Amino acid sequence: MDDTFNNDERLYRVVYPPEIAVMYWKSDGSVSSAAFADPKGLSVDRGDYRCDEAVAADMHRRFEGEIIRVYVKHCNDIGASVYYKPSHRNPYHSEIHGSDKEVLLSKQQRVYLAKRAVAIG
Repeated sequence: MDDTFNNDERLYRVVYPPEIAVMYWKSDGSVSSAAFADPKGLSVDRGDYRCDEAVAADMHRRFEGEIIRVYVKHCNDIGASVYYKPSHRNPYHSEIHGSDKEVLLSKQQRVYLAKRAVAIG
């Protein structure tokens, strides 16, 4: 893997379930924009073209919660920057920033991603 992200690559994020953090979920069961707010950079796993089931199995070994996904294209559409930041524990770790200069996603960017996020399990 390198630091190149194609529009069709998926990005995955673990979100606490409603019984732990209700603020991340809307009453209709969809994810809220609050799930996309992190002043240190929005932590995600890059899909690297793995199937959803393989990503979910890998992420559930490390995290508890609901896994959602968005596409890199969604980030590009709103001017957000995606960075590959692998760690010793996770070769897929990446971050979404509001731009090259701003780490936190803006409210509009968070709403846009929330509307396009798909829960996979």
